[in-house]
Amino acid sequence: MNRNIKSALISVFYKDGLEPIVRKLNDLGVTIYSTGGTQTFIEQLGIPCTAVEAVTTYPSILGGRVKTLHPKVFGGILARRDFEDDQKHVQEYEIPLLDLVIVDLYPFEETVRNTDDEKTIIEKIDIGGVSLIRAAGKNYKDVCIVASRNQYSQLLELLNNKSGATELEDRRKFAAAAFAECAHYDVAISNYFNRDTESGQFDLSAGNKQPLRYGENPHQNAAFYGDIDALFTKLNGKELSYNNLVDVDAACQIISEFTNPAFAVIKHTNVCGVAERADVAGAWEAALAGDPESAFGGVLITNQTIDAAVAQKINELFFEILIAPKFEEDALTLLKSKKNRILLQQKEKFYPEKEFKRVLNGVLVQDADTSSYAKWEESGARNSTEAEKRDLEFANIVCKHLKSNAIALVKDRQLIGKGCGQTSRVDALRMAVEKAKQFGFDLNGAVLASDAFFPFNDCAQMAHEAGITALIQPGGSVRDNDTVQYCKDNGMALVMTGTRHFKH
Repeated sequence: MNRNIKSALISVFYKDGLEPIVRKLNDLGVTIYSTGGTQTFIEQLGIPCTAVEAVTTYPSILGGRVKTLHPKVFGGILARRDFEDDQKHVQEYEIPLLDLVIVDLYPFEETVRNTDDEKTIIEKIDIGGVSLIRAAGKNYKDVCIVASRNQYSQLLELLNNKSGATELEDRRKFAAAAFAECAHYDVAISNYFNRDTESGQFDLSAGNKQPLRYGENPHQNAAFYGDIDALFTKLNGKELSYNNLVDVDAACQIISEFTNPAFAVIKHTNVCGVAERADVAGAWEAALAGDPESAFGGVLITNQTIDAAVAQKINELFFEILIAPKFEEDALTLLKSKKNRILLQQKEKFYPEKEFKRVLNGVLVQDADTSSYAKWEESGARNSTEAEKRDLEFANIVCKHLKSNAIALVKDRQLIGKGCGQTSRVDALRMAVEKAKQFGFDLNGAVLASDAFFPFNDCAQMAHEAGITALIQPGGSVRDNDTVQYCKDNGMALVMTGTRHFKH
């Protein structure tokens, strides 16, 4: 069912990209109705348009809050062309039919990001725009609705290729996009008003769909929704894959924990190497040494500038992604020598406030794990030394970013062994010790962090036999005293934190 566009209502906040559409509509002899700033914009192009006020006989009132909310406007949109009664009302009340509606919405999300002033935010809740969009979308059989500047190119192509006519399928696609635009907008408003209260439902809307090559595996379709450009500037390399994005997320979370120069290596969301040092080169060398085998093909991240010297060292390794807040030009030139290597300049620290995942036929939502420890309770044979305390704090942070069951072994603020994703805590510790030995680390004087309590004293015994001198764990087992007593009997420091760090 074709419809020729004979009239159009245009009222938009963003004018960029609008001019060629307006000129094309004028060339096609379309009658244009408009309001306020959009009307001025069109008239400055030398193109005639009719003010909506001339149709409604009502001016814009209440400081612009009411402009288009009038039966003569909505009647022209909602009137069904093939309903006799609708057409009688159109004739009786002299309602101009509208075949095309181009309306966008006030920038509510942008306003919330840029100000805390509630009065300013409230005024960016669009009323008329949403109503016009929903009305035109509802009557898609007769009316074409364009609700975003992102669709201007599609509309212009349609106008050029079909000489101002639209087919039913065209209008339905535009309507679908329009309702999605309204839904996203309403979720943003709802989240703003419910930011300090529980609404009883889970609302999330992320736009800007970016199709990915595939998901976790080549046979799975996938897409990313969100504005990744707000976090990074991509300086080199291929498009980020599904698995890349998951690892980048994990990398950003762990590096945000450190203020001193630090480097981390991520593989399948787990930390396989991380260290703090006096400078970026030292941090890189120590992080890589923690597990140079797993680092192959990994995601690298630092909180320091990548200079030419450290770039030369990093360039010797095959890796997927390197993330840093800044790259010196010489370093960038060297690292760009491999065209598929992804280089991301991180604009700001990132750590989520909430985490959620699909489970069964619903969604699990929780606060992000932003805590480190609730208490620092020295419970062993002695208090931890200053050097041990620094390492215990470091190990506790690292362990939080490993899949459970997790054990992290640290010495001099360097991860030297880790066990993760194990069904037994003993297995996790066994893996961590073996990793440390594999790469030649001396465990004498090292510390151990566990993401959850020790149900027995077997882990403390294994750690002691390996040369580890201090442990940190949340505690909370009915048999905590077994571990406490073993540490006391064997001269080990033991810190109870009261904070578990499961990660699944």
